[in-house]
Amino acid sequence: MKDFAAIDFETANECPSSVCSVGIVVVRDGRIEDRFYSLIHPEPDYYQWFCRKVHGLGPEDTEDAPVFPYVWERVEPLVEGLPLVAHNSPFDEGCLKQVFKVYQMDYPDYEFHDTLLASRRLFGRKLPNHQLQTVAAACGYDLTRHHHALADAEACAYIAMKIL
Repeated sequence: MKDFAAIDFETANECPSSVCSVGIVVVRDGRIEDRFYSLIHPEPDYYQWFCRKVHGLGPEDTEDAPVFPYVWERVEPLVEGLPLVAHNSPFDEGCLKQVFKVYQMDYPDYEFHDTLLASRRLFGRKLPNHQLQTVAAACGYDLTRHHHALADAEACAYIAMKIL
């Protein structure tokens, strides 16, 4: 796969629509061409302690952040015509579909590919697990800021360039 956009969301709570940050890495001709990161004012607007513990974001980080439709206005031209790639894509695809629904936006049926599934097929039991940081390391990428949406999207892009 030479042309795609890797995407990663972090959420504020258990609701898939509560995206509070997004990272996008655009790959064209097998090279990283563009990166995008934004905080997002989540909907619903509350933070669960577990999510805060995972990604470190809280209401103080997103109280002045734009809501999703304004962020997606900037993302849409970057990903137009590209398949989307995520590690555990059902999570990110689910977030995207739910936040589109919350804001009553027409969902364009993005094509998703999953590096987690690809890793399980390729590496099988050779890896102790198939978490993003483990697969990234197996592909020669050092993921140092795990659960930062842009860092995770970049790791996913690197994995996809290696195994998809």
